[in-house]
Amino acid sequence: MSVDTPRRIVLLRHAKAEWSQDSDHERPLADRGRKDAPVAGRWLAGTGITPDLTLCSTAVRTRETWKLVVPELPERPRTVYDERIYEASLGELIAVLNEQSDEVRDLLLVGHNPGVHALADALSGEAEDDLLARMNRGGFPTSAIAVVAFDGSWKSVEHGVGRLTAYWAPHM
Repeated sequence: MSVDTPRRIVLLRHAKAEWSQDSDHERPLADRGRKDAPVAGRWLAGTGITPDLTLCSTAVRTRETWKLVVPELPERPRTVYDERIYEASLGELIAVLNEQSDEVRDLLLVGHNPGVHALADALSGEAEDDLLARMNRGGFPTSAIAVVAFDGSWKSVEHGVGRLTAYWAPHM
């Protein structure tokens, strides 16, 4: 695959989690999260995007979200659970993307706010219609998905490189 290949980054914020006495990393999904995650999976399946790779935070709520999303997809992508995604800053998330193989065309990242929202906003140098304004106005709620398209190598992912082509949230 050429380094000029069109690529997409699908950013999924975990579904609604419960507040608990456990550590933040161990927080499970709330009932609403268990309902919203499959809906997010169906929306993603409807886009026709079939990720080659999913990078998922190791937090309980992201793993549970992914386990409810993936049955809705036409194919299960290779999945890597990466502890660096939990509590990652914008720069750390970009560094994770920069490490990916150029064999990967479409990548799904299951993570947390504020990092996922910051990443979608930072990468989106352009946007279709009013998507960027809607995404920023909505604050990237739980189970929200943003799709950013770009041309080039994963090593070239940086601020403003992409175009926000889709934004969806279950309760908008």
